[in-house]
Amino acid sequence: MWTVSIARQTLILGVLLILPCLALAPRAAWAALEIDITKGNVDPMPVAIPDFHGADAAAVDQGRRMAQVITANLNRSGLFRPLDPKSFIQTPESLQARPRFSDWRVLNAQALVSGKVAVENDGRLRVEFRLWDVLAGEQMTGLVYFSTPGNWRRIAHVISDAIYKRLTGEEGYFDTRVVYVAESGPRDRRIKRLAIMDQDGDGHRFLTDGSYLVLTPRFSPSRQEITYLSYYRNTPRVYLYNIDTGRQEVLGEFPGMTYAPRFSPDGNQVIMSMAQDGKSNIFAMDLRTRAISRLTTGPAIDTSPCYAPGGKRVVFNSDRGGSQQLYVMTADGTEVKRISFGDGRYATPVWSPRGDLIAFTKMHQGKFFIGVMRPDGSGERLLSESFLDEGPTWSPNGRVLMFFRQKPARKGKNGGRTRLWSVDLTGYNEREMITPIDASDPAWSPLSPLNR
Repeated sequence: MWTVSIARQTLILGVLLILPCLALAPRAAWAALEIDITKGNVDPMPVAIPDFHGADAAAVDQGRRMAQVITANLNRSGLFRPLDPKSFIQTPESLQARPRFSDWRVLNAQALVSGKVAVENDGRLRVEFRLWDVLAGEQMTGLVYFSTPGNWRRIAHVISDAIYKRLTGEEGYFDTRVVYVAESGPRDRRIKRLAIMDQDGDGHRFLTDGSYLVLTPRFSPSRQEITYLSYYRNTPRVYLYNIDTGRQEVLGEFPGMTYAPRFSPDGNQVIMSMAQDGKSNIFAMDLRTRAISRLTTGPAIDTSPCYAPGGKRVVFNSDRGGSQQLYVMTADGTEVKRISFGDGRYATPVWSPRGDLIAFTKMHQGKFFIGVMRPDGSGERLLSESFLDEGPTWSPNGRVLMFFRQKPARKGKNGGRTRLWSVDLTGYNEREMITPIDASDPAWSPLSPLNR
């Protein structure tokens, strides 16, 4: 079993210590249970997640809440089917010795999670969990975490990621956050402010007060920073926002309107569009030197740039060919190549963290779609369809997309409710993300350092 010590740093947790593995199942047993998530439609794996055991009433309550968070995470992924706790035969306390695998096989459970919660003499929270292969009767992995009691929910997300990774072979995405634009008020006087929350909607808070309109927030891959567009005193500018300190700064003074900012993969540059004299071109700024490079020229509208992993290529949308389509170019603005050729218009392209796909918004015959294609334009697939689906953002493992969806206006109204949704690459697991008010322009954070 691994021991991991976790410390709170403003809004994030960091690994302080990782010790060698003390007890893991033989490798022969590891291959017995695994989900192939590359299939088009995956039958969810039955998994049992009892409450984590606790020695006193407070620990019992915390153990129950942790199991609920893990259950919700795995269920929301669409890859797992948590079993009803009312059907469990073995108690959380008796699981601390060794599971009676026959009790779990009769429930058709394939995987079993057991855990224990306690508070050490120094006040630290100690959380232990084990993942079991019910069919093989072997432990698959185990971890012990130390942190402050207030970090119990994040530990539950980290455990969820460990389970996901062990059973799928892919990195998890539960220990992440989402920044988005929170919207309120009438459509013609919309108040838009930055908000941030955990990927499951918990820990929600507003980052700006709504005094100025904000759009298109994007996470830095390497710092606790967000870049976004704000209409400060009716002048549109790209800003940087430090999540830890709340400090905001304008990203340079440009003669025209700057918008659609996005960080480079190393976090050292921001790429964006600048509109001037009826045309838009793409620029990149080095955040260390503030040097600016112009990447496109001409009378077209070039916008929504996004770097590929590694930063050597950029995808963007442009009307240079007469209609709004997707293009790929090298990071210096050369070797421009059109990649979208389907019916309709394409916008808001986003390169997958894995580098294998580009997500986009498609508009065709009065409907909006969220889709993906390969970087050369082949293999186009549409994953969602509605009155208005827009603004995809990737989970850090490149397996799930989040976007915003607006419903049609009711009679006499000028716009329906707007909410965040997610869909996996199969297109079958589509779910609404709960937010306190209307929401748009989501951006998924990278994995925390603990999960890298």
